Amino acid sequence: MAELTVTKKTSARVPTAEGEFQLSLYTSNLDDKEHLVLLIGDVTARQDVLVRVHSECFTGDVLGSLRCDCGAQLHQSMHMIAEEGRGILIYLRQEGRGIGILDKLRAYNFQDMGYDTVDANLMVGHKADEREYTAAALILKDLGILSVRMLTNNPMKIESLQALGIPISARVPLSPHITAENAAYLRTKVQRMRHLLHLGPTFETMGDRLQSLEALSARAAAHHRRTGRPFVTLTYAQSLDGSIAADPGQPLSLSGPQSLLLTHYLRAAHDAILVGIGTVLADNPLLNVRLVEGKNPQPVIVDSQLRFPLEANLLRRHPLAPWIATSEQADRERQQRLEAAGARVLRLPPTSSGAVDLDALLKQLGECGIRSLMVEGGARIITSFLARQLANYLVLTVVPRLVGGVRAVGNLGAFEPARFPGLRHIGYQRLGEDLVLWGDLAWGEV
Repeated sequence: MAELTVTKKTSARVPTAEGEFQLSLYTSNLDDKEHLVLLIGDVTARQDVLVRVHSECFTGDVLGSLRCDCGAQLHQSMHMIAEEGRGILIYLRQEGRGIGILDKLRAYNFQDMGYDTVDANLMVGHKADEREYTAAALILKDLGILSVRMLTNNPMKIESLQALGIPISARVPLSPHITAENAAYLRTKVQRMRHLLHLGPTFETMGDRLQSLEALSARAAAHHRRTGRPFVTLTYAQSLDGSIAADPGQPLSLSGPQSLLLTHYLRAAHDAILVGIGTVLADNPLLNVRLVEGKNPQPVIVDSQLRFPLEANLLRRHPLAPWIATSEQADRERQQRLEAAGARVLRLPPTSSGAVDLDALLKQLGECGIRSLMVEGGARIITSFLARQLANYLVLTVVPRLVGGVRAVGNLGAFEPARFPGLRHIGYQRLGEDLVLWGDLAWGEV
């Protein structure tokens, strides 16, 4: 039998919404298919390269079908590899878990009759999964990769590649994008195909496509390695008319119990949580995790004039001493009193208006080991992070009330540079009476 080989035919630069890749086409004497590779950075002789081996799914990848999570996994993987700045995605031409598009469509009809995805494949005369990963292993060897961090939820894929001689140093999970159409499909993956999907709180209470906590942590770590700064999640609740409070300086509880639970899941997924001094003075918050199991994030307060009260809950009742970010112009004696009470004061250069320089703050937080930062408010902080284009991800809760008060987002045009962000990879979910929306902030997109 002839030795199995792959041959790279050609490559070209391909700019995408996720980033700019080199796209290569490979052929193999194993089959008559043309496999594709998306590559960013230098991977030759590298350890721990981020890799996704993705099997073709025309309905999910091209049409955006909601029956599966394939298209979402493809684009999430591309995004994570682009954020990492180095990695590859191998696109194997084995449609429908290897059964082909014709029998895949026939299996869909059986699924519509009530059969799960495993039994539907069996009904059309195939195994549950007929995929084969020899071509992927040969491509990885051709690229000279020494070891792989595999983007997958499928342990069989890892086992298959390891049996083919590919060293896999870690598994990087992909968050499930759950819809009413694919919920049963994802359950079957977990229950009958050993997929390592965390459908617990994400599936039950956190919505159709909200990133799982594991995936968020992995994404934040990659962002921190690449930029030296924390990954920033901007999250807040607002009324239908965009208000977060009825009057300036007055607290207003908006979130319902289910969306409040979501907030605590998100807090537990971040290394630190940031609010402005206005939120501390109005709400006297704890900023801890008390409604779910998980670690408390490090509280960070932006307070250019050191107005932080010595009797605040964050000093008296929080297990972690707050970090207070202030300007070089703040009162030194006040700093000494706050530090004597247990706070840590971070002095940063002021902006031209005397405010704390948020760019400098993120850099310092990154140097302190903060990989992920959740920003909860108030309005000036939300507007400043948006105006300075410092947020990466948005989780917004819209509450069915009209308040007519303090708007969550001010005039972005008053800041330079200021562009209006759009959202990519958007998800929506009703939690109780609230509507939760989330997605990646895409700067410069209207």
